[in-house]
Amino acid sequence: SYGAGSRVMILLNDIPMLTADVNEAKWNFLPVENIDQVEVLKGASSALYGSSALNGVVNVRTRYPASKPQTNISMFSGVYLRPERDELTWWWETNPLFAGASFSHLRKVGTVDLVFHGYGYSNNGYRMENYEDRIRLGAGVRHQPKNVKGLSYGLNTSFQEQLFSDFLIWQDADSGAFLPNRDVVLPTKGRRFNLDPYVLYYGKKGSKHSLRGRFYRNYNRFDSSPDKNNGSDLYYVDYQYQKSFWETLTWTAVLMRSYEETKAELYGDHYGNTFGIFTQFDGKFFERLTASLGFRWETYSLNNEQTASKPVLRAGVNYQAAENTFIRTSYGQGYRFPSIAETYTATSIGLLNVFPNPDLQAETSWSSEIGIRQGFHLGKWNGYVDAALFWNEYQDMIEFTFGVYPDDSTSVPTLEDVGFKSLNVGDARITGVDILVGGSGYWGKTLIAFYTGYTYMNPYEINSEDGEDLILKYRYKHSLKGDLEVAWNKISGGFNFIYNSQMERIDEAFEEDLLPGIAIFPGLKEYRMENNQGFVVFDFRIGYQFTSASKLSFIIKNLFNKEYMGRPGDIMPPRNITLQLNLSI
Repeated sequence: SYGAGSRVMILLNDIPMLTADVNEAKWNFLPVENIDQVEVLKGASSALYGSSALNGVVNVRTRYPASKPQTNISMFSGVYLRPERDELTWWWETNPLFAGASFSHLRKVGTVDLVFHGYGYSNNGYRMENYEDRIRLGAGVRHQPKNVKGLSYGLNTSFQEQLFSDFLIWQDADSGAFLPNRDVVLPTKGRRFNLDPYVLYYGKKGSKHSLRGRFYRNYNRFDSSPDKNNGSDLYYVDYQYQKSFWETLTWTAVLMRSYEETKAELYGDHYGNTFGIFTQFDGKFFERLTASLGFRWETYSLNNEQTASKPVLRAGVNYQAAENTFIRTSYGQGYRFPSIAETYTATSIGLLNVFPNPDLQAETSWSSEIGIRQGFHLGKWNGYVDAALFWNEYQDMIEFTFGVYPDDSTSVPTLEDVGFKSLNVGDARITGVDILVGGSGYWGKTLIAFYTGYTYMNPYEINSEDGEDLILKYRYKHSLKGDLEVAWNKISGGFNFIYNSQMERIDEAFEEDLLPGIAIFPGLKEYRMENNQGFVVFDFRIGYQFTSASKLSFIIKNLFNKEYMGRPGDIMPPRNITLQLNLSI
C-alpha cells in the first residue's frame, strides 16, 4: 500500500517499528549491518502484536557481543549499465554510480555489552533526479550485573540523516520513462531517530519479566514544497510476564500502551492513544502435539474523538506424525486501524489529488492455514518439502480509490475534485497455496544449498458495487522464487531468481485520460498491453574468501537486463554490477 499503511507488522527487537503518522516501514532505517536474525510469521497475528498485523509479522533481531570482540566492515561500489531500450537513457552523460560502507563493533567490558554500528550510502539513481544519500549511526549497551542473577537492562539507539528524491510519475512510457514529471519532483530531507530502553529479569521458577519502551521520531522536510512537511513521534511501552508450568505449559501476559503525535502541514496536527492487553498459552502434550491459544483486546482513540476497540484471538496446533513429518493448522484474526495519513491527508502532486476521509473505519480480517512439512535425508543431503493451503477473509478493506469527491458546497465537479481517497471498499477473499522446497548437501567436496518457493493466490473483492467478484488490484496470482549457492574451497557463487505473473488489475485512472490528452501516466495503457505478461529476473554472485577474515564478491543484479515494473509507471533498475569487500576482525 504505497505510502499509506502497512498490513504487515514490522518489529525491531519485538517492538513495533512502523511510523506513527503513515504506519509504514522505513526499510532503510533498519540496522542491516547488525542483524542477528529475521523472523517471519505468516497470517493474521493481531492477537500477538495488535493493529497492522493483518497479514503477518517480520521481526528483526540485532546482535550482541560474544566472548571475543568482533568488528565487521563492508564496502561496496557499483554501476548501472545501459538498459535494452536505448531511448531510456538518452539523458545519461555517464553511467550512474552507487556506493556504500557499513561497520559494526561488538565487545564485552566486564558485565557490560557494547555495540556500535553505522551505515553510509550514496546513489546517483538510474533515473533523472531520483537520488539518495543517507548516513546512519547506532549504539547499544547492555548490563548483566553479577550480584542479581537473571537481570539485564540496556539501551539501543539509532540516528539517520538522509537526502533523497522519490520517483513517482514518469513523463511518458518511451524516452521519458526514466524522466520524472516535473510537477512531482520532491527533494526531501529526512531524519529518523529511535531510543529503546529495556529491562529483563528471569526468575528462579520459570518466570520472566520484561519492560520495553521505544521513542521513534520520523520527520520529512520539503524545502521546495513546505506545505508537504510532515513529522511524527511514537511513544511505546509494554510489560510482559511469562511463567512456565510443569515444563510443558507456558503462560504469557502483556500490557501495552502507545501514544502517537503528528505535526504536519500535509495532514495537520493529531494525536492518538492505544491501549492493549494480551494473553497466550503454549503447551506440549503427548510428546508429539504442541498447541497455542492467544487472545488480545486493544482500543484506539484519535484526537479523543474517534474510538475503536477490537477483541481478537489466534490458535495453532502442530502435530509430529513421524520422525520428520509435521502437520500444522492455525487460525488468526487481525485488524488495522486507519493511519493518520490515510484519514486526514489533503494534497496534490501534479495531477494526483488526494482527499481526506475522517469517516474511515478499521479493516478486519481472519486467516487460516493447514500445512505439512516433510524432512528428508539422502546420503550427504538434508532437506525438506513444505506445502500449505491458506484462506484469508477481509472486512471493510481499506483501498486507495480513484473517484470524484466534491465537497458539499460544489454543485458542478471539476478536475480539482477528481483524485484518490482511502475508502472502506468492502469485503475481500484471498485463497491459495504455498509450496517450499529446500536443502543442502555435498557433491564430492562441493557444498550445494538450494531453496525454491511457489505461491498461488486467488485474490478477489466480494460483494463489490457492481455485484461481480473482481480481482484485487496490484496483485500477482503466481510467484516463484529460488536460490542456489555453490561453495568449493575458497570460491563460492550462486544465483537467485524471482518470477511474478502479470498484474491483472490496476486503477483505471492510471490507464485512461482524465480529460482528452491529459493523463496521470501518459502511455501506461499501451505499455501494459505490450509488456504485462509477467517477468522473471535473475541475479548472479561469485566470491573469493582470501582469508577467514576477508572476502571479495562480484554481484550482478538483473543479469539478463529485463525491463519490468514494480508498480505502474515504476520501471525497476536495469542490469547493475557491484564489487563488495567484507572484512571481519
